[in-house]
Amino acid sequence: MTETQAILIFIVGIVAGFANVVGGGGSLISMPVLIFAGLPSAVANGTNRVALMVQNIVAISYFRQKGFFYPKLSIMLGVPAVLGSIVGAKFAISLSDEMFNTILAVIMVMVAVLIVWRPEKYFIKSDNEETEKFGPARLTMASLAFFGVGFYGGFIQAGVGFIIIAALSLITGMSLVKINSLKVFVVAIYMLSSLLIFVFSGNVHWMLGLLLAAGNAIGAYLGSAFAVAKGDRWIRVFLVVSVVIMAGKLLGLHELLGF
Repeated sequence: MTETQAILIFIVGIVAGFANVVGGGGSLISMPVLIFAGLPSAVANGTNRVALMVQNIVAISYFRQKGFFYPKLSIMLGVPAVLGSIVGAKFAISLSDEMFNTILAVIMVMVAVLIVWRPEKYFIKSDNEETEKFGPARLTMASLAFFGVGFYGGFIQAGVGFIIIAALSLITGMSLVKINSLKVFVVAIYMLSSLLIFVFSGNVHWMLGLLLAAGNAIGAYLGSAFAVAKGDRWIRVFLVVSVVIMAGKLLGLHELLGF
C-alpha cells in the first residue's frame, strides 16, 4: 500500500461517512474506490465492512443516549438477518471479480434512482403520525423480510438502508427515527456475522479497513453538523453524480467512450 493510496482511502472514508449521515449510500462510494485501488472485489467488500461496523457501533451509542433503543425487537429481526447475511456473504465470495463488479454497478445505478426519487417520503411516518402494528403476523412478515435484508447486506450492503426503511415502514408503520435506531442495531448484528465470513476467508485488508473506519468516523461527525445546517439536497446531487461515474467505470463504459 502506497502513501497515496492510504491518503485516498482515508479521504474516501470521510466522504462516505459524510454521505451516510446526510444522504445515505456511502458504500456506493467506498466500495468502487477500494476496487479501483487494486483490491479484489471480495477483499474490497470485506474491508468496507470494517468501517461500517465501527460506524454502526457509534450510531447505536448515539441513539441509546437519545432514548431510542429497542434491543428485544432488534434481536428478533437481527437473527434472521444474520442467517441471510451468512448466505449472502458466501455467495459474494464465490463470484468472480467481473461478475461482482457488474452486479455492483447495476445496483449502484438502481440505488442512484432511489436517491433521486426518494420513495421513503411516500410511506414513512412522522413521530406524531405513528400507527405501529406489531401483531404476530406482521412480526413474522418482518422476520422473513429481514432474512432477505440480511442476504443483501451480506452480499453487497450498499443501499441496504433504503430496503430496511421500506420494509419496516410498510410492515410495522414505525416512525423514521425509530426505524433508523433499529436499522443501525440490526445492521451491526448481521454485519458482524458477514464480516467474520470475510475475515476467515482472508478477504479483509485490515490497514485499509481501519483507515476507512477512521475516515468514516470523521465524515459522520461532519455530516451531522452539515445536516443540521444545510439539509441533504446537495449531498444527494454529489452522491448521484459520483455513483453514476463509478458505475460507468465498473461497467467499462469509459473504455467504450475512449476515456
